[in-house]
Amino acid sequence: MRRIMALAIVAGLLLAAPAQAQDKQDEKAKPYRFTAFAINMNSGPRAGMVDIVLERLTTDEERENLIAAFVEGGQDSLLKALQKVKPRVGYIRTPNSLGYDLQYAYRFVNSDGTSRIIIGTDRPINFWEASRQPRTIDYPFTIIEMRLDAKGNGEGRMAAGTKISKSRDGKAIELENYGISPVALNEIKLQK
Repeated sequence: MRRIMALAIVAGLLLAAPAQAQDKQDEKAKPYRFTAFAINMNSGPRAGMVDIVLERLTTDEERENLIAAFVEGGQDSLLKALQKVKPRVGYIRTPNSLGYDLQYAYRFVNSDGTSRIIIGTDRPINFWEASRQPRTIDYPFTIIEMRLDAKGNGEGRMAAGTKISKSRDGKAIELENYGISPVALNEIKLQK
């Protein structure tokens, strides 16, 4: 079952400029390491810890290049541009897995010290999926949104297996999640 979510997170990722974007100092900030308790309700409930490490943040220039790729060529161009981002911005992993590279991380800071971090990457596609080309191949992105207090703690959502498109009127960005619902990221904590 598909669920279309018109989300502010992608607007923040691609089109709309927020009230306050990340500071120039923030782009060069030391790595952020977050832990979160992930709850996935798709295909039967599963839960566990996840580590999200951001070694750097996406620069304004990189962000503008990704926006331009999406505006000019849609999802396919955005995917190619995202895969070319070097070096990675960080990685995500569970305690019993290797890390998977993250290609985009942009931090929006509010005047009260709270922040929102939008993370994006291509999703892992295994050999079977690549060779058989099932419908899931049309959902190549993983998008994470974290809403954090001034101390770096909070909650978020992760949509793994997402398609990105413009709305019919072209004024908004929509995420179509292949699963029924996104993964909840509870108890996000910034590690010292």
